[in-house]
Amino acid sequence: MPPVASPVQRSGKRGFDLALDVGAHSVSVSPLRVGPPEPLPPVPSPQQLAWQDLEFYAFVHFGMNTFTDREWGTGKEGPALFNPTELDCRQWVRVFKRAGMKGVILTAKHHDGFCLWPSKYTEHSVKNSPWRGGKGDVVKELSEACREAGLKFGVYLSPWDRHEPSYGDSPRYNRFYKNQLRELLTNYGPIFEVWFDGACGEGPNGRRQVYDWEGYWALVRRLQPNAVIFSDAGPDVRWVGNERGYADETNWSTLNREGIYPGYPHPKELTRGHEGGKSWVPAEVDVSIRPGWFYHASQDSQVKSLPKLVDIYFHSVGRNANLLLNVPPDRRGLITAVDSTRLAQFRDYLDRAFAVNLAGRAKAAASNWRGGESDFAPAKAVDGKPDTYWATDDSVRSAWLELEFPSAVSFNCVMLQEAIALGQRVRRFRVLVPSASGWQQVADGTTVGHKRLVRFEPVTTTKLKIEILDARACPTLTEVGVFAVPPPEATSN
Repeated sequence: MPPVASPVQRSGKRGFDLALDVGAHSVSVSPLRVGPPEPLPPVPSPQQLAWQDLEFYAFVHFGMNTFTDREWGTGKEGPALFNPTELDCRQWVRVFKRAGMKGVILTAKHHDGFCLWPSKYTEHSVKNSPWRGGKGDVVKELSEACREAGLKFGVYLSPWDRHEPSYGDSPRYNRFYKNQLRELLTNYGPIFEVWFDGACGEGPNGRRQVYDWEGYWALVRRLQPNAVIFSDAGPDVRWVGNERGYADETNWSTLNREGIYPGYPHPKELTRGHEGGKSWVPAEVDVSIRPGWFYHASQDSQVKSLPKLVDIYFHSVGRNANLLLNVPPDRRGLITAVDSTRLAQFRDYLDRAFAVNLAGRAKAAASNWRGGESDFAPAKAVDGKPDTYWATDDSVRSAWLELEFPSAVSFNCVMLQEAIALGQRVRRFRVLVPSASGWQQVADGTTVGHKRLVRFEPVTTTKLKIEILDARACPTLTEVGVFAVPPPEATSN
């Protein structure tokens, strides 16, 4: 019988020897000369990789402030004020799914201490409101709606509680807070993200509470091991340092966490991260579709325009961050028509903008690829597969990847993605096209990470070059995209 080729696994991510099965004997031939790059620590956990792939999901600020027209409540509001007579979490989820969002994070308790679930540890909750006759549970309704629709579900439990009498008695309040956190983490199914902030407006004469952050995080790890934990200090996801919707041009997913805590007073440091930081703590961009975080009827005419949302997308998801967009339900308990319409317009725009990846038509070449092996060839950067990548030899810190199209194409946007499971490497890059005098730069940038989008004036050409100018270790690119992105049309309410 003729020899039959079969792969034999060897050490390394995708390296293998080829064995020939010749009856009783097996002979190895054509061994790979080089395996995949060694990871450049730190690298993301499986949970962080899954989180990064979500890219875009919803924040929902809803609660007592919705009915008092405030942003920060006092904690003295009566539960009877909470009565969303038409609340429909399935409507929220339909709106979010139509927008292409992959999950929802709910403000289960904001600073006023009012709980959207019937907590056993306080009377300041929906169980003492007229809504659903005191039998309602917003957390349950939303978590179930998310599961039905295939969206991830997350929670925000404010550490600052202006209602709870034990706040300021640190050991006692920490027990109280952990009890409430335990309720959320054990009664509502899988949680993809637990969101903590360090907000506290008590003032110089206010109550002083020492939060047990390590204890809170340990509880999440034990009860929801697949969840990522957000705060200024991570440990899994960090704040981007502003609420405008913009990550920095340079955005490292690595951070030195020592000395950083929720409420950290140096947000610009969080915006950029730390090159060579000891922990993998990627950035999340939180921004509201309206000026406020909670619903205010006076802001119905101030919903962000389509061009603004598009700009936010390119400066968040397009700068190695995830986008957490707040969309607050109104007093009925519904997402308003103006918000849902704008979100649908946003999704339609993104679908049009990224419908056709011109790179898929191109032939790829490179200045170097790892050992000359096909597993790491330049074609791997344009094959549309997230688990393959172009990589160079270990000694290489600068290299170029060239795409040649079968005929002239027009485009104005390039996407780059690193194989971040191996660490974040690229420090600087540029994008070039041919000109009469050689190669002409049309865009440049610093970090890449999970995803980098660069826009520039439209060009028409048959060739494109991506030049990695500097990298911390041999560069990798798992995907290159080339797009003709249309201008977003101005919208009005």
